[in-house]
Amino acid sequence: MGNLSRTQVERRLSDLVRENRFTIAVVFPLVGAGMFVASHEGWLPPWLAMNPLLVLFGTLVMRLPLVAGLAPLVDRRAGVGLLLVTAYSYVIEYIGVHYGVPYGEFSYQIELGPMVGGVPVGLPVFFLPLVVNSYLLVLLLLPKAGRIARTLAALAVVLVVDFVLDPAAVGLGFWDYGGGFYYGVPFSNFQGWILSGLIAVSLVEWGFDRAALGDRLRNCEFALDDFVSFVLLWGAMNVYFGNWIAVALAAGLSAGLVRTDRFDFVGIGRERPEQG
Repeated sequence: MGNLSRTQVERRLSDLVRENRFTIAVVFPLVGAGMFVASHEGWLPPWLAMNPLLVLFGTLVMRLPLVAGLAPLVDRRAGVGLLLVTAYSYVIEYIGVHYGVPYGEFSYQIELGPMVGGVPVGLPVFFLPLVVNSYLLVLLLLPKAGRIARTLAALAVVLVVDFVLDPAAVGLGFWDYGGGFYYGVPFSNFQGWILSGLIAVSLVEWGFDRAALGDRLRNCEFALDDFVSFVLLWGAMNVYFGNWIAVALAAGLSAGLVRTDRFDFVGIGRERPEQG
């Protein structure tokens, strides 16, 4: 970025996201859902179907609003918290893939980008935002909640997120548990997410200044656009597979986003100057 200061870089990233909100938050997940369906139905050539680099690229683009939203708040403590969550995600995923703990036996069926030791190198791009988005949604919905209540509420949202994500991911063949009561997902997976989610949410709670984060959320209209993308993409995929409980849970998440004024296609489609 040459001689640009950190503040200037953050401002440029925010402007980029704001000017392309509809494309990032709506077009990308819907195109992604269409590509997933076409891949699953065998309508695409093998080199394009479930192409891991395209999956990773699309995910990175949809994460931009979250990155731009949080960037001004990432001081040393927050950075350490995020690094700890990143390290934890690698360690727990490696243990899960090789030893079946704490999620139960599972294996990746598709390489989600480069893999090392059976774990995607880009794992934090997939895992960390699920936790952070859940925490941010709770901050907006329950601004006066105490630390324990806030942490438990965020954990509950994380579990709902996984109840939406995992059935569709199993249906697409991203990973496989060998069967389970919930659309091919075993109960052990959700037990594991209680542990993983609690640790990850607690690290996010520790790392960020809650008051500053609340102010940023109220003044940055696109901070939860990544969550909008998640609901659109994985809600659509669960409709495709007929996973109606997961669809209902995705609708519940969208209701939370509507309540915080973050699931507004009209608002996403127009520019609004950032406050503060």
